[in-house]
Amino acid sequence: MNLLKEGLDKKVVIPTEITRKLNIDGSNKVFPVYRIRLDQLYYNDQNTRIATWISEYKSRNNGMGPDRSDIDNFNKVIESFIVESNPDAIRKTQANIELLDQREPGVVLADGRIIDGNRRFTCLRRLSSKNERFNWFEAVILDRELEKNAKQLKMLELSIQLGEESKVDYSPIERLVGLYDAIEGSNILTVSEYARSVEESEAEVRRLLSLAELMVEFLEFINAPKQFHIARDLQVYYPLEELSKIVKKTKSEEEAANYKNIVFTNIVMGVKKDMTRVIRDIQNIQKSPSQAEFVEEQLELVEEVLEALPEPGKVDESYIRDVLRAEGDLQNRLEDSRDKALTKAKKIETRKRPLSILEKATIQLETLDLNIVKRLNQEEKFGIKEQLDVLIDLIQKIEEAVE
Repeated sequence: MNLLKEGLDKKVVIPTEITRKLNIDGSNKVFPVYRIRLDQLYYNDQNTRIATWISEYKSRNNGMGPDRSDIDNFNKVIESFIVESNPDAIRKTQANIELLDQREPGVVLADGRIIDGNRRFTCLRRLSSKNERFNWFEAVILDRELEKNAKQLKMLELSIQLGEESKVDYSPIERLVGLYDAIEGSNILTVSEYARSVEESEAEVRRLLSLAELMVEFLEFINAPKQFHIARDLQVYYPLEELSKIVKKTKSEEEAANYKNIVFTNIVMGVKKDMTRVIRDIQNIQKSPSQAEFVEEQLELVEEVLEALPEPGKVDESYIRDVLRAEGDLQNRLEDSRDKALTKAKKIETRKRPLSILEKATIQLETLDLNIVKRLNQEEKFGIKEQLDVLIDLIQKIEEAVE
C-alpha cells in the first residue's frame, strides 16, 4: 500500500501541521509530517545500528535474513535486535515518549519502510500495547520508489542516520560492518559517495574501511567469515585500531601478516587485562631489538590456536568461551611470552635512555645562535655563564660515570 494514496484514503495516515527539513540529493527540502498507524510500518533491516544482529540471525538461519512476507513476525524479530543493541537507550527514549510524546519526526518510504526512527518506532510499539494513544508514528513520507534503487536508498539512509550528530550514538563495530557492506560487500557505494553521504572526509572513510578489512581478516582467521556478531561480542574495534598502527610500521607483507596473526590470536584467546593495552604492549615490543624472538615464540602459539579451531561454520561465541579460552595453559604461555618480551624491551629502552637524553641535549645546543649570544648585555651573558658552570659540572660527573 502507498501511504500517501491508499493510506490517506483509509485514514491510517493523517496530515499534521509539522514539517521536517531533509537534505535530499544534495539540497535541503522541507517535507510535511504525517501521523501513521503503527501497523502500516515495518523496520528497515538495513539499519546500520543492527548490522551485527542481522549477521547473527543469518548465521543461525542458513544465511537467510528475517522473512518480510510475514510482516508481524518480521517486526517482532527486528524489534528484539533494536532492544538488545542498546537497552538503556530504549528505556530512556521510551520514558521520554511516554512523558512528552514523540518529539522528533521520523522518515519513512511510501511503502512503509522506516528510514529514520527505528528506535522511536520500537518505543511506540511497546507503549501502544498498554495505551492506544501511542499507536501512531509521526514521520515524513517520501513518495519515491527508492526501494528499487539500492544506491539512492543507501545514501539516503546514511545521510539521515550518520550524517548528523546522531552518528556518535552508533556502536563502532556496527559502523564498520555497515561501511564494509556498502563499499566492499555489496559494492553499492564508492568511498567518495559514502564520505559525501555521512559528511566525512574520504581519508577518514578510508581509515575506517582499513579497520573494517582488518575485522574481516580477523573473522576469516578464526574460521568465522562474515560472522560480524562475534567481532561485536569480542569488542575488537579498539584493538584493531592499535593493530593498524603496528601494521603501518612493518617493513614487509610477511612481517605485517605475522603481526596480524599474533594480534588475532591474542584477541580470540582472551587475556586477563585490557586487550587494547595488550596490543599497545605489542607495539612497544615491535620497536625493540627483542621483537624477533617474540615473533618466533608467538607464531608457534598461533599454530596451536589454528589447529584448535574447527572448520568454518562451527565457530561461535560459546566455542570461543567454553573451548578455546578454557585452555588456560595456552593463554598463560601467550601472556608469558608477551610479558617477557616487554620486560626486555623496557630494559633496553632504559639502557638507551642516557644516550638519547644526551643526543637531544646536543641537538638543542647546536641550534643556539652564537651571534645572538655575542650581542647580549653583560647581565645576560653572566646568566649564561652561570648556567654553563652547572652544565660543565654535570658533564664532568657524566664523564666520571662512563670511565
